[in-house]
Amino acid sequence: MSLRKMIAGVVCAATLAAAPVTAFAEPVQKIKFMEVIHSLFYSPLYVAQGNGYFRQEGLEFDLVAAQGSDKATAALLSGAADIVLAGPETAVYIENGQSPEKIRIFAGLTATDGSFLIGRSKDEKFDWASLKGKTILGWRKGSAPALFLDKVLKDHGLDPEKDVTVITNIAIPARVGAFMAGTADYATFFEPDVTKIEASGQGYSLANVGKAAGQIDYTVFTAKEGYIKANPKVIQGFTNAIAKGEAWLQTASPAEAAKVLAPYFKGVPEDEIASSVLRHREAGVWKASPLVTPEAMSELQKLLVASGVLDAGKEVSYDKLVDPTFARAAQ
Repeated sequence: MSLRKMIAGVVCAATLAAAPVTAFAEPVQKIKFMEVIHSLFYSPLYVAQGNGYFRQEGLEFDLVAAQGSDKATAALLSGAADIVLAGPETAVYIENGQSPEKIRIFAGLTATDGSFLIGRSKDEKFDWASLKGKTILGWRKGSAPALFLDKVLKDHGLDPEKDVTVITNIAIPARVGAFMAGTADYATFFEPDVTKIEASGQGYSLANVGKAAGQIDYTVFTAKEGYIKANPKVIQGFTNAIAKGEAWLQTASPAEAAKVLAPYFKGVPEDEIASSVLRHREAGVWKASPLVTPEAMSELQKLLVASGVLDAGKEVSYDKLVDPTFARAAQ
């Protein structure tokens, strides 16, 4: 199903909690925010909220998971969300689509794919080429996780259409249960699902997809072009908070980070969160700055063309995808 059709058929609602009474020079502004999924992969966002950086900028919001970049973008276009965290490919799809509303990327959060390939047994000498003939539980075709997995498979001499079978039709909330019930030989998951599966003994992390794919911006913050023009202070404040969260997480100890992140992942022990922070940091998945560069957008669109979800010649110029003003100011 195309993103345009999904947008037409999806109705999303974001519910905001009442703000506590706090002394500020200016009233705290409530905004409608939606994240693609809820994952430790997005730790800089939670750090920015947990450390009070958004409140310092006079902003407040609840975390609402859309369960897919297509659904998050649908919420953005319908007005159910003001700002969303989603894959940067959505901006390309919207720009090339029929929607009269266009969106712009104004800040980046992650520098590459944060998902991990999970196998049924431990394999310390794992080689991506060994996936030939196997079944992989993947993500929706055209989504960022699908694009990056395609790239890694091709980089290791595998044809994603012929050499492996990638399952793409299982809804995000059902993926963990499906894999633990025996679906597929391998799967890609984000934290904390990786830790959950390993704790069950039903699977083991073998490799990070992003580390194998290389550095290409993976999840970004977007808003409608009209909203950005009408609310520059909100966008700048949001970007400032993200910049602070990204910078803090670059140097904080895993134990410090785990204390800030623990309230966002109830039921996950702090030592497991700390291990996850270290795992992500070693894979180099978090951006140190919110700026999304022309080079990143060029590499992304090469992925889209190579995966067959964007026709050659339909690439979109950087200035129609990204407004770098706010990230540059935050730096």
